[in-house]
Amino acid sequence: MIVHTGGTATSASNGGIVRILGVDPGLRVTGFGVIDQCGQKLAYVGSGCIRSNEKESLPQRLGTIYAGLRELAEKYRPQQAAVEIVFVNVNSQSTLLLGQARGAGIAALVASGIEVAEYTALQVKQAVVGNGHADKTQVQHMVRRLLSLPGDPSPDAADALACAIAHAHGGQGLGALATRGLRMHKGRLA
Repeated sequence: MIVHTGGTATSASNGGIVRILGVDPGLRVTGFGVIDQCGQKLAYVGSGCIRSNEKESLPQRLGTIYAGLRELAEKYRPQQAAVEIVFVNVNSQSTLLLGQARGAGIAALVASGIEVAEYTALQVKQAVVGNGHADKTQVQHMVRRLLSLPGDPSPDAADALACAIAHAHGGQGLGALATRGLRMHKGRLA
């Protein structure tokens, strides 16, 4: 099931605009975020999550992720996608399941004809917050600030939007620009 938290599905095919779909893969919840990039300007298009039913079999859950991303590709028509790279957990079974969810997502994007880039969580956080070890609330707050959102997006949507933002800015350096003159204090910009 796809849960949208806002935005529209207008086309990005007008001059110089690149539409980017960010994906934060997960077996239970896969976050997505869509932005338009025109030069250095970024505009929020939409975000939300794809939820799989924990009572279904693994193949059915992977099918939900695949179908959900294919549906989003059709609806938003992004030219590029950015997907977070899986980190290694202490629990190898969790890492394997997350890798399978990520694979289903990448397969859906490639099957939709979308160029896919991959970034580690450290690269994404460095690009958006300026600190590769930022916590989720810091990422949410910076995504809100960078995209001029009325409120913090959900953690999964924020991570996906952050992935798209990092891709839009080459995966590095944005955090330093975005926070120039600002400083972090207890997880918030001061």
